[in-house]
Amino acid sequence: MTTAAETTSLVQSVDWLAVAPPVIVATVALIILVADLFLPQERKPLLGWATIAGLVAALAFLVPLRDGGHSTFCLTTGTGTATACSYTADHFALIIQFLVLGGALLTALLSLGDTRKLPAGEFWFLLLSSAAGAALLPAARDLATLVVALEVASLPAFALVGIKRGDRRSSEAALKFFLSSVVATAVTLLGVSFVYAATGTLHLTELATRLDDVPGRLDTLAQAGVALTLVGFAFKTAAAPFHFWVPDTYVGAPLPVAAYLSVVGKAVGFSGLILVTVIGFPSYADVWGPALAVVAALTMTVGNVAALRQTATRARSAVRLLAWSSVAQAGYLLVPIASAAYSSDDQIGSTVAYALMYAVVNLGAFAVAALVSRTSPDNRLSDYRGLYATRPLAALAMAFFLLCLAGLPPGIVGLFAKVTIFSAAVDAGLGWLAVVMAVNVVIALYYYLQWTAVLFRAPEEPEAAAAPAGAAGTTPTLRVAVPTSLTAAIALTAAVGIVLSGAPQLVLRFAAVNLF
Repeated sequence: MTTAAETTSLVQSVDWLAVAPPVIVATVALIILVADLFLPQERKPLLGWATIAGLVAALAFLVPLRDGGHSTFCLTTGTGTATACSYTADHFALIIQFLVLGGALLTALLSLGDTRKLPAGEFWFLLLSSAAGAALLPAARDLATLVVALEVASLPAFALVGIKRGDRRSSEAALKFFLSSVVATAVTLLGVSFVYAATGTLHLTELATRLDDVPGRLDTLAQAGVALTLVGFAFKTAAAPFHFWVPDTYVGAPLPVAAYLSVVGKAVGFSGLILVTVIGFPSYADVWGPALAVVAALTMTVGNVAALRQTATRARSAVRLLAWSSVAQAGYLLVPIASAAYSSDDQIGSTVAYALMYAVVNLGAFAVAALVSRTSPDNRLSDYRGLYATRPLAALAMAFFLLCLAGLPPGIVGLFAKVTIFSAAVDAGLGWLAVVMAVNVVIALYYYLQWTAVLFRAPEEPEAAAAPAGAAGTTPTLRVAVPTSLTAAIALTAAVGIVLSGAPQLVLRFAAVNLF
């Protein structure tokens, strides 16, 4: 007979310090939503600075959590011993929260000068709401909290993509993003319900134990649940063949939102995928390991081949190339997760290290794209020709970001990050996947170096250079004022990238550590 001391208590004690980062972001979002009702139009810029202040405060609260030993919302026995927790601020969660909140902060800097034609209050509220869900997700340790956090991060993102009112392309992008994400959510929820029916629990640590001993009559149900849950997260990570929404969504969204989705959205998807595979479903590693390895190979190949096909004169070809490059990078990020099925959980550190590098340089590349779009709204690859002649520092920064993504010096951090991914595949015995990755890295070199070369070419001569100023057929060169916040975003990402290239061990040490 079960004694009172052995029964599980449902009384929850809340560690407010542990949940402070997402709670602060959510609280500031609500404050901005209310303040927007009372602030006159000329004072709306204060909402952007309040957003930045809230994100900085949330980042500051990660410092006292750095020991990684905080858990809350735990089920406890009568003796006070925790049996399972729904929220754990371990080292993995803190690193991803740092990435998410830092990415949201850089997005806010990019957006300060670009909200003139957007509803400012709604924009900042939606950005913070999405960031709050994204910060909650890596600390989630049960499937219910995981799905809720995933949707809190995703639902505001739909509105952010379509926030350009009256823009057909923006509305179409938001609709495609919404429909694909709804399908992903439905598939994920179906998989979660199957897993719960087979095991009777939603906590990831308990799932790992109970899936080892599923009754024979429920084994097929459990396998279907695991497979459907992984398919749902494949949509969120933009893994092929579930990547079709990415190019149109990035092109239709405001550039800061596209930058946010490419980094924070990807971090959310991969965090969830890591949690359910490594912590929740290790018993089915023989199923999800090979599947993720094949998906990784397919994703990086599709992304790189599509990026090669972008023509320099096509409208918004620069953003499309970054979108397809993002798909290819997702393939690289999947490699260590697949490798963890064949070796140890330590391989996950390689994904975290690569994600940190990718976040910095990709946000920097989008920042330069936002700068170019101020004078060339179509944002073609050909619009970057001669950028060094007009904005030498921006051109040098863009060249550095592209070389980091390519994995070439002086982008040392990008080179070493790719080496850690490659080593993870080799150590796990996935030699064929390492070969596919090597081939794709070579393919990617072509379009990254081609774009880099364009930056330093001589600018094209205007067609009617001989005509008098103001005559028909001439296009005067406009000097558009660049917001200080945009300049700061480019400078900050470039500075961090240079520091990491000089001391790559600051990031790569995560590749050799078990973060859980």
